[in-house]
Amino acid sequence: MASGIYNRFKANLFNKEVDLEADTIKIILLDDSHAFNAAHNVIGDVSANELATAGGYTQQDKALAGKGVTQAAATKWDATDVEWTDATFTAYHAVLYDDTVGTDDLIGSIDFGGAKTVTAGTFKIQWHEDGIINLATA
Repeated sequence: MASGIYNRFKANLFNKEVDLEADTIKIILLDDSHAFNAAHNVIGDVSANELATAGGYTQQDKALAGKGVTQAAATKWDATDVEWTDATFTAYHAVLYDDTVGTDDLIGSIDFGGAKTVTAGTFKIQWHEDGIINLATA
């Protein structure tokens, strides 16, 4: 399994079709059947592997807050950490997508490196200090 950025997102970024600060960016959690494929384009390409609405998780319901782009030698896009409270589920991956465009275009897939389980607690994704996506200069 692997993490990665979807090709559709790269094209959307270069074509000025995505605004990572203004658009509604959502995150979904997936089961162990998901495998990253850069050629996937829209939420429908991965939604069969999304966790069911149960145990404190609601399908396609979590939007990122506090989104921002910081321009520097390593320009980064970041957001507030994401939490599901009163949660009982197991997730293996997270996928980010742009809910503003009509096709719900995919952005990136994050592999947790195995099962991450929560039982009657808070499931939290804490973004790295270098951001969710970081474009470092060479």
